[in-house]
Amino acid sequence: MRTIAVLNQKGGVGKTTTVANTAAALAAEGCRVVVIDLDPQAHLTIHLGIEPQNIESGSYGVLIKEAKFEQEIMLVRPNLWLLPANINLVGAESELVSVVGRETVLREAIKTIGDKFDYAFIDCPPSLGLLTLNALAAVSEILIPLQPHFLSLQGFGKLLQTVDLVGRRINPSLKVKGILLCMFDSRASLSNEVKADIEGFLDNTRGTNSAWAEARLLPVYIRRNIKLAEAPSYGKTIFEYEQNCHGAEDYKKVALYLQDMEYGFKNQDLSKLDEVNQDKPPIKIEEIPQPDSPPPVQPYSTYANPAEEGEDEFDI
Repeated sequence: MRTIAVLNQKGGVGKTTTVANTAAALAAEGCRVVVIDLDPQAHLTIHLGIEPQNIESGSYGVLIKEAKFEQEIMLVRPNLWLLPANINLVGAESELVSVVGRETVLREAIKTIGDKFDYAFIDCPPSLGLLTLNALAAVSEILIPLQPHFLSLQGFGKLLQTVDLVGRRINPSLKVKGILLCMFDSRASLSNEVKADIEGFLDNTRGTNSAWAEARLLPVYIRRNIKLAEAPSYGKTIFEYEQNCHGAEDYKKVALYLQDMEYGFKNQDLSKLDEVNQDKPPIKIEEIPQPDSPPPVQPYSTYANPAEEGEDEFDI
């Protein structure tokens, strides 16, 4: 099982959107995928159509060792399981302060399911606290969603320092494998300047012992797309909400890139993916109703008059 933490201490960069849609695309390809919501805001849980207030235990129960991982996950789409979260997760950090080995609770919990899934994605909170530390101790790979802004680069450097520290002290196998640029606008000079800066930085670290020496800037970017912001308010992935938009195209490519990474990058030219897959049917994903679940989430009033494709978006 490949274990991947989607991490950035800055909020609103596309972590939850990336986890939900990449996992959904992989599940649609036949991979068995489990996603873990470690954010007390429970945005991943909401994104997949589950009401957090209906969750009795979830990731909180697993972290405080009151529940087993395999008992708390739920099947939310074909081949896609979710370990949900709710507001109780806020108290997990304070409750774990006096626990011996508090940084590795999640790692021990997921050992029992290692042979049952192909991928495990962790949606990390926008902080570098104990919840994020548990995620970093439990995975072997990190995917960093990043906005192409100057301030994002400043936080990126501090994030890499934290990853390096965790790698040296807790999880020697931890590696940053990819940086994914979200809300990318190829027409803006700043986006291309940030892209060039990151590529130059990564090139300079090749052959070193740093945790990001093998990291790659993904050759596919998540373009600005209002549909990606609208989908969570319906409790849907982008493939269920609007399978023909830019967001769906981009996240399908991200999923294919991750699969390609596993097999040694045999198809590194992602520009040809549309040609390769033009005869394949669109991704079909259906929500699996949960027992005693409420009706599907209705769109917020914010989206009563959604902007047209290409206009500024909100990032969830």
